Amino acid sequence: MPEKKLTIIATKGTLDWAYPPFILASTAAALGYQATMFFTFYGLQLLRRDLDLKVSPLGNPGMPMPMGMDKWFPVLGTAVPGMQAVMTSMMKQKIRNKGVASVEDLRSLCIDADVRLIGCQMTIDLFDMKRSDFIDEIELGGAATYFQYAGESDISLFI
Repeated sequence: MPEKKLTIIATKGTLDWAYPPFILASTAAALGYQATMFFTFYGLQLLRRDLDLKVSPLGNPGMPMPMGMDKWFPVLGTAVPGMQAVMTSMMKQKIRNKGVASVEDLRSLCIDADVRLIGCQMTIDLFDMKRSDFIDEIELGGAATYFQYAGESDISLFI
């Protein structure tokens, strides 16, 4: 039976958006899939050596607010200076309290499971990033590289 293939394109670089692609890729690898992740635009933040990911409650109406804040705290309040830091701290605490793996741990799981991690060269050039900003385990490629893997995949996800 041929090996199943999964391709994920990750375009978001916040703490809350880091979890879905790494969870899905590591799970797929554990189930025997050949998994490839392509990181472009803000998703490249997930491949940095030093992760400093934040949560942005602004513009995220689906985000459950602590202490019933969604009932009494106006959405505009999420734009108040310092609110991103508060919400990021609260999310990190919740992750620790619930025993959820860190993004770094999930990323390491993917690396250990031979998930192919590809950073978008065009985005790196566009934002004047350096290869040294990123973990050693990544490859660099462009849109054609993504299509090479996505075209052969059984499942292709845009996150």
